[in-house]
Amino acid sequence: MFLTTSLLGLSCLSTPPDTVPKRVAVFPLPLVYYTPETRLAYGAAATATVRFRRDAGDSTARPSQLTFGVAYTQNRQLLVYLPFQVFYDHNRYYAYGEAGYYRYSYFFFGVGEREVPRELYEVNFQRIRLNAFRRIVPGGRRGKLYAGLRYQVEDYDVTRTEPNGLLGSGAVPGGRGSRLTGGGLGLFYDARDRVFFPNRGVVADVAYWHRNRAAAAEGTTRFSRLSADVSSYHRLAPHVVLAVNYFASYTAGTAPFNALSLLGGTRRLRGYYEGRYRDQNAAVLQTELRLPVYRRLGAVVFGGVGALGDEARVLRLDAPKAAYGAGLRFTVNRRDHLNLRLDYGLGRHSSGLYITIGEAF
Repeated sequence: MFLTTSLLGLSCLSTPPDTVPKRVAVFPLPLVYYTPETRLAYGAAATATVRFRRDAGDSTARPSQLTFGVAYTQNRQLLVYLPFQVFYDHNRYYAYGEAGYYRYSYFFFGVGEREVPRELYEVNFQRIRLNAFRRIVPGGRRGKLYAGLRYQVEDYDVTRTEPNGLLGSGAVPGGRGSRLTGGGLGLFYDARDRVFFPNRGVVADVAYWHRNRAAAAEGTTRFSRLSADVSSYHRLAPHVVLAVNYFASYTAGTAPFNALSLLGGTRRLRGYYEGRYRDQNAAVLQTELRLPVYRRLGAVVFGGVGALGDEARVLRLDAPKAAYGAGLRFTVNRRDHLNLRLDYGLGRHSSGLYITIGEAF
């Protein structure tokens, strides 16, 4: 979820650039955002920034951050969330992930080509995701390359579905709830000049999940997934940046519906509800032109196209899903160029307003 980026990003607001950083510092933070899935959300968070003794005196060592947040939304959704990212031994080791509890509601629109009128369902779920990496190529002008392990567990308890709807009929894997466990491998490459608002460089996150187990009322299944999320940044003129994002996900086996490849939401094809389109496979190409306006104020225009696929056809390129839109940016942290993001996206018979912290990619 985008809340991870929002909470970790907000933690950067608390330390003025001319202060000497403490080894451990804790900051309280307000939390406000808006998405089509939640409408207005509000809450509070506390962030701990940690610098290990082993990294003392190393100006290139990134600080570690742990954040505990609680949010409540206009749709009566509750989020209790603990994202973290840890850098250790001069950035040689990198771990990130989340632990959280959610009382949520979503709309379900069907799977693949089997679309249905939207069905509201409610779910309670606990989730733990862990990613632990070690740098395998030293940092330099060409960036840093990490390799490591991934693990996830998610207890997805569907508490309410629409009467006579497809989701509660038993025809959709995991439609009445599921428990997902499993692990995999990962590669992470980072050659950006900045984390929050890069002017140049590439960042890539490649994941392979091997035969993860999904236990559901319909039976126990296993599935594997290979995914790649790559973004590149190109400075076209002073303060003008073209950002390009490529995402692809391929699934083998039977995954519960909530673990399928998704299009829509705050990151992929803004303008569509999160999960408006879902299937075994997905591929997305997005671009965003980032422009200065006046002092801290900036603007963007963006567009993207995606496709879905299944066992019969890896990608249905003859049925693309497209979205476009524009937005404003306000820099809340000049040192790291961390932005408040306001976007309005348009898709086919769909639109969405997004107000949050940090870029989509």
